Amino acid sequence: MSHNILITGGAGFIGSHLVRLLVNKYSKYNIYNMDKLTYSGNLNNLSDVDNHKNYKFIKGDICDFKLVNYIFNKYKINNVIHLAAESHVDRSIKDPLSFAKTNIIGTLNLLHAAKNYWENNYPDKLFYHISTDEVYGSLGKDGFFTEKSSYKPNSPYSASKASSDHFVRAFANTYSLPVIISACSNNYGPNQFPEKLIPLFIHNIINNIPLPIYGNGENIRDWLYVEDHVSAIDTIFHKGKLNETYNIGGFNEWKNIDLIMMLIKIVDKYLGRKEGESEKLISYIPDRMGHDLRYAIDATKLREELKWFPATKFKEGIKKTVKWYLENDDWFRKILP
Repeated sequence: MSHNILITGGAGFIGSHLVRLLVNKYSKYNIYNMDKLTYSGNLNNLSDVDNHKNYKFIKGDICDFKLVNYIFNKYKINNVIHLAAESHVDRSIKDPLSFAKTNIIGTLNLLHAAKNYWENNYPDKLFYHISTDEVYGSLGKDGFFTEKSSYKPNSPYSASKASSDHFVRAFANTYSLPVIISACSNNYGPNQFPEKLIPLFIHNIINNIPLPIYGNGENIRDWLYVEDHVSAIDTIFHKGKLNETYNIGGFNEWKNIDLIMMLIKIVDKYLGRKEGESEKLISYIPDRMGHDLRYAIDATKLREELKWFPATKFKEGIKKTVKWYLENDDWFRKILP
């Protein structure tokens, strides 16, 4: 099979791990990484694959339809794995319009370019859209999100992602575009921009900066190591059924406060501090608007149909993540003001 794969957002956190996996694993695939290089996009994340013959970086904005259309035609794109998105909930509350532009209009541009270019029955074509568990809304203490759960987004970010999901399905139904969607739980691991909880708190513990916890810290999230996420994407890309949705979860729920206490113990130990010394940095702050109580993914469909399950135990993944940030302090310094 011929694969000319356009990966959007490939210089970001999850995208860079996916690009690295595909470039190294499939030498006969041509990987085209399109990224606007906003604040969270970083080509240093991919310095180890920059000179590979099957890899090319293209700086560009998915909201630029003329450029997107040009890329499809110039590089004969027959596969898209779409990760580019504004993804931070707090930023979406402050600036919902930029989230609507990138996550909705950007996705629509890609879909339209794919439809136009693939109209002549181009072989092996697939539009694979990466979504989030946040489109399903909030759970109580019981139950799980499945692929059949209703959409109930509660933040501008999740609303923009839900809208993009609907456009993907609309293009499948209206134009017979071959699509797959996957929705994943919270990711963590190396190279994650420190606006997200785990890298932010690792950075703050290292530097004795306050650890701001929303509300009472009782919000619950399911966590998945980023390398497990991209292995699931690889599996779904090659084995998933067209026009299906797959939930990707870690089977690994943690209260925010419990996760933070574990991070404190691990980072303090690596730094040679007294265990729990950094607990004094904890600071409870007013809860953010629209803060969902709990997300929990049921990934049974993915496990049973495609035989995928996460390989990294949570504490092992956290230790690997903490160690990476400790050993790459220069990475922090380059991206933080």
